[in-house]
Amino acid sequence: MNKVVLATRNAGKIVELRRILADAGVPVELVGLEAFPHIGDVAETGLTFAENALLKAHAVASQSGLPAIADDSGLCVEALNGMPGIFSARWSGRHGDDDANLDLLLAQIADVPDGRRQAHFACTAALALPTGEEHVVEGAVHGHLIRERRGTGGFGYDPIFVPDGETRTTSEMSAEEKNAISHRGKAFRAIAPVIAEVVS
Repeated sequence: MNKVVLATRNAGKIVELRRILADAGVPVELVGLEAFPHIGDVAETGLTFAENALLKAHAVASQSGLPAIADDSGLCVEALNGMPGIFSARWSGRHGDDDANLDLLLAQIADVPDGRRQAHFACTAALALPTGEEHVVEGAVHGHLIRERRGTGGFGYDPIFVPDGETRTTSEMSAEEKNAISHRGKAFRAIAPVIAEVVS
């Protein structure tokens, strides 16, 4: 069976993509970066989700000698001209401080009326081969932002994001419900047939 690397140490992402590939009937063995301790973190110096995903995918493909998938995602708020975007995880200045990022974002859009609080989560997934060949797909989920946190699931900006057609935040949904509509789920489902074609 062909082996493919997902450029992450996030076990949840690996489980999600494994399930999507299995559902799509793609016969590959998916491993994460824990299988390659010598591969360090790749600096996300790109200016777009696609650039960052490709940076990671190419670095891991060249160092592992295997096809590599990477993704980059974030929250894009219309009233902030698409920000925080690629800076979503470090919007407050400290990478991964969800509470600080959320507090800053809520403060920045405090004056924005309820009817103008549209936002979407975007995800770009990239597949890179050791030969340099590359493929890019995108996924998005649109919705709006509420004024106070609701729910205990998810992470990041989930407690204030209500997808279109929903009354609940993504923090109030089960993991299965969220994955069914999520930007990453959509991007991973879009990359599955590309993986099947490339590694068959």
